Amino acid sequence: MRILLIEDDTTLGAAVRDQIAADGQSVDWVTRLDAASDAMAATSYDLILLDLMLPDGRGIGFLKVLRTRGDVTPVIILTALDQVSDRIEGLNAGADDYLVKPFDLSELSARIGSVARRYSGNPNPILTHGPLDIDLAARSVHRDGRHVPLTAREWALFEAFLARPGQLLSKAQLEEKLYAFDAEVESNTIEVHVSRLRKKLGSAIIETERGMGYRLGRP
Repeated sequence: MRILLIEDDTTLGAAVRDQIAADGQSVDWVTRLDAASDAMAATSYDLILLDLMLPDGRGIGFLKVLRTRGDVTPVIILTALDQVSDRIEGLNAGADDYLVKPFDLSELSARIGSVARRYSGNPNPILTHGPLDIDLAARSVHRDGRHVPLTAREWALFEAFLARPGQLLSKAQLEEKLYAFDAEVESNTIEVHVSRLRKKLGSAIIETERGMGYRLGRP
């Protein structure tokens, strides 16, 4: 996934950014709402992590504008405002989840995965694809009953295909899911990760449409 983090606390922002990156996801971090608007105008995001108290305004207003214009990007609020009335206001404004600071970073990862699964149309974290048994919550894969270790990047790439079964994904789309906008990406990075996934999960797990992109193979 590509995630937009809107958080002005530099210590927390850095910790959240590093946690998301360690999970193999792409994250763009901004500290102001105007920068968030600019980022969203240039990039399509799979999920937004939104602080409520920012230097140039309240996150609630930003969220209401998103929903009013029909933007359905999943939003998880991250805030120190812990009153029930605050949580109700955030959820009624269109947030998908609400996490009160301070929070455990592993819980944040779990909530990101849960919200993403709901939006994909399949909240069940357990999937079967041919000889593969996949646990999205545990981020694990078993092939013919044997555990297959994947790196964070390999998992993130595999997850991108699982979220869009049958859909052709271009190299540029996959790079966008895996890397932040300022990251340097080698020209053959996606090809290398696809090759490694095929070696680990089976040669038919990812199909290639030459010159166009890749898609998840048939079970």
